[in-house]
Amino acid sequence: MSERIQREKLALFGNLELLAKQVVEGFITGLHKSPFHGFSVEFAEHRLYNKGESTRHIDWKLYARSEKLFTKKYEEETNLRCQIVIDCSSSMLFPLNADQTKLSFSVYAAASLIELLKKQRDAVGISLFSDTLDLHTAAKSSIRHHRYLYSELEKHLKTYTASEKKSTSTIETLHDIAELTHQRSLVIIFSDLIDNPERQDEFFQALQHLKHNKHEVIVFHTIDKKLELDFDLENRPYNLVDMETGEKIKLQPSQFKEEYKKAIDDYFKKINMRCADYQIDFMPADINAGYNDVLLKYLLKRQKLH
Repeated sequence: MSERIQREKLALFGNLELLAKQVVEGFITGLHKSPFHGFSVEFAEHRLYNKGESTRHIDWKLYARSEKLFTKKYEEETNLRCQIVIDCSSSMLFPLNADQTKLSFSVYAAASLIELLKKQRDAVGISLFSDTLDLHTAAKSSIRHHRYLYSELEKHLKTYTASEKKSTSTIETLHDIAELTHQRSLVIIFSDLIDNPERQDEFFQALQHLKHNKHEVIVFHTIDKKLELDFDLENRPYNLVDMETGEKIKLQPSQFKEEYKKAIDDYFKKINMRCADYQIDFMPADINAGYNDVLLKYLLKRQKLH
């Protein structure tokens, strides 16, 4: 089932949990048909066998299905705390009146991650921010807590509108989250990273604060690649509006396309390189490319943590 049909079902039934289950079931089915066969929900109870270890705890039944050696984990090895952080500033409502915005993509991806974490019996919390930290929950693993998270995500998705201008306070918010989140958590951030470029050093100080508190960090750079990176617009005059400030500019895209593409590509390349320096996973997340890359990146990160 295509993700567009899934989103239409969500609009019909208003059930974020239903969509998340469909996405995760499709993802796991895809894993079974891919080179990652055997690397799915069983990962919650198993880890890859390391050469030289005792073979006593190898799961031979799983080996028969996957042709890979896994050893059974003890309960204390399976616990993971994950904090999902979503930028809800006005720029995340782009593109306006589209089938999917950066914010809706982030919410659907977060809901799918919650479902995957639930299958793996891991604890999860969410943090939603714009110009302030609008919501922060502790990471828990109960069914009641999961339903609360789905409810809050749905509510916030409907609450944020383009008419209400909300700026981004990523730096201050990340400092708060670093202190509020239980140490040694996996912090997953969804943001378009459209902030003041002159404060980039402060942004990385905030990410360092997360690392200093023993958190592992994944940054999903949430973007509409076609429009925002490739600047693929029709060759006609446009009135472009800053969604956070309301500032307007008139231009002909063809006159600025090459210069714009070079500038924005250089900007995000620098962010990517600095993330690598701080051992932070930086991953472009094109809102038109689906959720599977997000889920796979999470699983690969989880494997490294255990």
